[in-house]
Amino acid sequence: MPRELIAPAQEQVAFREYPSPPLQPGQVRVKSLFGAAKHGTEMAMYKGYAGPRGGYDPEYRIFTQEREMVRYPTALGNMGVGEVVELGPQVSRLKAGDRVFSYGPLRQEHVWPETVRLLPEGVPWQAAVCLDPADFALGAVRDGHVRLGDAVAVFGMGAIGLVALQLAKLAGAHPVIAVDPLPLRRRAARECGADLVLDPSSCDAGLEIKKATAKRGADVCIEYSGHYLGLQGALRGVAYKGTVVAGAWPGAYPAGLDLGAEAHFNRPCIVFSRACSEPNPEYPNWDEGRLFEVAWRLLCEGRLNCEVMVQPVVAFDDLLTAYPKIATHPGENIKLGVSF
Repeated sequence: MPRELIAPAQEQVAFREYPSPPLQPGQVRVKSLFGAAKHGTEMAMYKGYAGPRGGYDPEYRIFTQEREMVRYPTALGNMGVGEVVELGPQVSRLKAGDRVFSYGPLRQEHVWPETVRLLPEGVPWQAAVCLDPADFALGAVRDGHVRLGDAVAVFGMGAIGLVALQLAKLAGAHPVIAVDPLPLRRRAARECGADLVLDPSSCDAGLEIKKATAKRGADVCIEYSGHYLGLQGALRGVAYKGTVVAGAWPGAYPAGLDLGAEAHFNRPCIVFSRACSEPNPEYPNWDEGRLFEVAWRLLCEGRLNCEVMVQPVVAFDDLLTAYPKIATHPGENIKLGVSF
């Protein structure tokens, strides 16, 4: 039987066998070749910090203890890339040997509808597993109304932050400033074209952003670190009446977030961005489907450096050791990739 990676309980990982079901009309069986984790959302599940909130009630649009956000065991992993090995009845779009990708956990075999996306010849597999962060990054850049000539600071150089940095550059922003305490991620930011890279653990990032922008501050700060000090740095470094885009999905922030200092005096607009919360702010002209299509075009055209974001890449059999390092050794990870 094939295996998949799960969290049987908080901060635990294990392999679990699962059945290989017969194919229904319109389905294909896919042998996994590559996959990737989603660090922010998955850490909320793996570490359990999303649990105390309860679950989200879509009717009332509120979190309630009558629902659950985290239930163990839970599958781990975000997107998979694989080869079609079997066709179900009435499948006409795909053929055996096609490379396809879709959302899915880290498992050796998937059964997907034939409507999954094809991976074009010559496009690296890393582009496929970076479509999800590109979707959220594009939503954040649009929600922040980044314009030609804007100074933009991006906090948190995980996969979404690195894509947001590159999208801001493509939009004509200057300077584009990357902020992250981890050396691996700062190096990746330089490779992705950051004009200035700051280590907030060794400098006052907000002040340095002001110095780099003739004391004005960044027109738009995009926060994807998920740390309260990242949000504080964004509030400190944003321009008067500028925009702070809060895109991360953090746990409850501890005491120390000061909304009575720069946030009160400089009157920034704080925008919470989440591409999959629909309708989008620009609906009906923009929805998540359109965000996906634009992001995928940019990835296929090579306009976004996706390969630098997928670090490290480990064998599926090594995940019991490698996956927990997302939480315990963040300095060794940007976006964990998996080969099967």
